Amino acid sequence: MMSLWEQFAFSASITGPICLMLVLGVILKRVDLINENFIDVASKVVFQVTLPAMLFLSIVQSNHDFSASAKLVIYGLIANFLFFLFTIFTTKLAIKDPRDRGVIVQGGFRANTAIIALAYVANIYGNEGVALAAIYVASTTVLYNIQAVIALTPKGKESGGKAIQLIIKTLTRNPLIISIACGVLFYSLSIPVPKMVADAGQYFANMTLPLALLCTGGSLDIRSLKHDKGPTWFATGYKLILSPLAITLGALAFGFKGLDLGLIFLMSAAPTAAASYVMARAMGGNSTLAANIIALTTSVSLITCTVGIFILSTANLI
Repeated sequence: MMSLWEQFAFSASITGPICLMLVLGVILKRVDLINENFIDVASKVVFQVTLPAMLFLSIVQSNHDFSASAKLVIYGLIANFLFFLFTIFTTKLAIKDPRDRGVIVQGGFRANTAIIALAYVANIYGNEGVALAAIYVASTTVLYNIQAVIALTPKGKESGGKAIQLIIKTLTRNPLIISIACGVLFYSLSIPVPKMVADAGQYFANMTLPLALLCTGGSLDIRSLKHDKGPTWFATGYKLILSPLAITLGALAFGFKGLDLGLIFLMSAAPTAAASYVMARAMGGNSTLAANIIALTTSVSLITCTVGIFILSTANLI
């Protein structure tokens, strides 16, 4: 039985490496060892090459029964959709500016599952956790994009149809979803992956989280938080407190524990995804506010995730 201090040290050991990589990204950007061009190019490499390789290999090399994870995925989809409805309703009551409202809603539900949450899962559960998380990431990625369209489409404008067409087109070309689908197919049909290909893919996979976290840190701009402070903190409270609290307590009520419960918490407690800025800008939302929400939730989540892991591990739930 670990003492409280040992439990806290364990919790900090999960979030600590992510924190250090983010800080290193900030420092390297400040001293001009990396710049915006590097971040743009490296982010594309991560999204289109290294992260798909990591997710694919984590699935084909696992010994997981994915049919048994159907309950987890279904719960995740329903819980996230219900929280989305709650966020829309309450934000409509609290925020008057419609241009800010959709951005706040998106910032409150859209988690960075593919980078930050995946890094937490990898630190705690290793390849087994990443393989299960890959299925969860694929399903929520589809849901998040649909919800983002609903939240950001201006009322009274006929841009919704075009936006939905764009999202469908984007999803069908999403490298993460394609790689996960291929991984499940190869795993289900027991299709062998040549060792040379697997070894080369592993090189890419090993690059993913360090490179992605450096880019995330380098893209943070804490100084911009002097703008839209109220709406930024409003969205942050939804993303880092209400979302993980509601979704994790719901999972406990439905009997989830261990790896499943830990994954649900980490996926819901992750900060707002960087894609929310791109979506807000493309659909005419307040992109400055979107960037502020990403920066603040990414910074504060290091504290809230550590506290959450500490509470769940102390109670022997994960």
